[in-house]
Amino acid sequence: MAEGRPDWQLRLPNQLTCARLLLAVLMFVLLALPGEGGPQPPTLIIAAVLFLVAALTDALDGHLARRWDAVSVLGRILDPFADKLLILGSFVLLAGPGFLDAEGRLMSGVTPWMAVVILGRELLVTTIRAAFESRGADFSASWSGKIKMILQSCAVPILMIGVAWQLRLPIESESRDALRLVASVLAWMTVLITAWSAIPYVRRAISAASAIQEH
Repeated sequence: MAEGRPDWQLRLPNQLTCARLLLAVLMFVLLALPGEGGPQPPTLIIAAVLFLVAALTDALDGHLARRWDAVSVLGRILDPFADKLLILGSFVLLAGPGFLDAEGRLMSGVTPWMAVVILGRELLVTTIRAAFESRGADFSASWSGKIKMILQSCAVPILMIGVAWQLRLPIESESRDALRLVASVLAWMTVLITAWSAIPYVRRAISAASAIQEH
């Protein structure tokens, strides 16, 4: 950590991370509010806005920490935890029963198994990083991981707004069917790219393991 920096510069990145955690919790509360038919359109719009603000803090806190040389041990722990909580919690809730319409049809496009795949990818990559970075290997974020994060961060609010839109339409309207199809395509695209993004990490892990064995 840099010496001579103002205290507020040293604290701000971690404060933004903590704000992201708080925003994530508030969003989860809104999405899990009890009520007939699950979350309603105004609630979904507010949740989507909270998600977008939280995602912006993700980009900002890391940038400021590097720019001001304010990277801390606490930040290295909290930042990835906040990221994963925000994304994984969103997909778990989008796969929940609150996003079924009156006919039992899924409005969000996210099924429980998709949430499991996304969770599994994060657990795998986190485990690989922990195992090999402790041995000195470089497992910083790859370009595939960055693409995955951008897609997930775009998909979640779009899916929420799509559900809000569906709820404003008649249950049997063609527009509602079209929105469900778009949501399903976006969810499939997100889960496939999420799974694919783990491949570079697995390859690097295999190469690192071979190098370690040779020594």
